[in-house]
Formats: sequence, structure tokens, C-alpha cells
Amino acid sequence: MKIAITRLAEKGLQDKDICEAFGHEAYIVSPLEAVLDSAEIERFLSAFHEGVFDAVFFTSAYPAEKIAPEMKNNMPCRIIAIGPKTAEILERFGHHPEILPEYYSRAFVPYLKDWIAEKKIGIPRAAVKNEKLIKGISDAGGIPYEFGCYALKPTGKILDIKDADAVLFTSAMSFKEAVLPDIRGLIRIAVGDVTADAMRDAGVVPDVVGDGSLKGTLEALNRYLSV
Repeated sequence: MKIAITRLAEKGLQDKDICEAFGHEAYIVSPLEAVLDSAEIERFLSAFHEGVFDAVFFTSAYPAEKIAPEMKNNMPCRIIAIGPKTAEILERFGHHPEILPEYYSRAFVPYLKDWIAEKKIGIPRAAVKNEKLIKGISDAGGIPYEFGCYALKPTGKILDIKDADAVLFTSAMSFKEAVLPDIRGLIRIAVGDVTADAMRDAGVVPDVVGDGSLKGTLEALNRYLSV
């Protein structure tokens, strides 16, 4: 099966190999493009190297790829990754991250439990507000510092999915900002429940909903196909 996956062009390098391992062919379609904010990245790095943070939370692989090489790896600060792909990138640059038990930022506060109280949390991420995460940290007594290190801008291009058998949306934003041709007849896949909710809100019912990871989503797809 040929799957069109909505990713930033820079983030889809491993998708082809992962899909092949599950018996599928993948290619990347990009409804969004990333524009780095070098001043904001420098602001985060300065605070990090000054020892401002008790923990840093990477919510996706892209900021880890762009920022981790510039981070000293001997700082007394917990580094926390949202999944194994993000953790792998951080490990590559000498950091030793903890990995959340779920592929969602909502798992961050429950993971830290009472430790988070009065702790300063640095979050280098896209310049897209995650009010639930920030409120969750604050309500638990933590002090969030959010850094919009890159903007996500719609490409405005119609996604090339004419040769695809399925389309996999990897985030709610990548679905909302996608300029889609007719996707009737395609298997419609959401990487997780947040993306699935965004699709349903727009009247598009996903055929497959994953666990927030690509591997878990492909496992769910193969179960769907085997029925």
C-alpha cells in the first residue's frame, strides 16, 4: 500500500524505512513548512546554559534536531522527550533523555508527578500555543518557559496524493492546514486521538487511529487491513 504522510520535509527521513518494515511504501507531502527563529533559539540556549531550567521538554523531533547540538550535555537538568524518535536524536548529541510513557504532551505533568512543583520547565517548540500543556504545568505548581523556536507556515499547495492508497495525518495542524483534493476512496489515517478529533470536527471520519507514533499507527493500519 502506498501511503502519503503529512510531515515537514525535514522530519520524514525515517518514515520510508519504517513503512517498508510494515509492508508499505511511503512518501512525504508537506502542508506546512518550518521557519526557524534564530533569536528565539538563542534565547532558549542562553537560559539553558545559565542553569535556569530544572527540566527541558522536547515535544517533537524537529526542535531536538535543531537545538540539541548546541546544548551542553553536562547541565544539571532533566531532559524529557515525547517519544523514542525524539530521544534517539537527543542521545545522538550526548544527552540522556527520559521518555514519556505516551506520545502526547498531556502525559508530561502526570509523568513528573509532585516533582514538578516550583520547578522551571523549558519548552523549545513550534510557535503554536499549547494552552493545555502550559496550564497543566502551572496548575501543578511548575513554572513553564515556552520558546517558539520555529514557525509553522502553510505551504498553500494542493497535496499530491493522486497515487496514494492512504493518507496519514501526523498532527491536527497538518490536517487543518492541508489543501486537500478529494480524498474519498482513500484510507484516512490519524496518527493519534488529537488528530482524529480534528478530522471528525471537520466532518472527515478517520478509518484508522494510531497511538501517537508512526509505528503504532502502522500496526493499527495493518490490523484494519486484516479484518
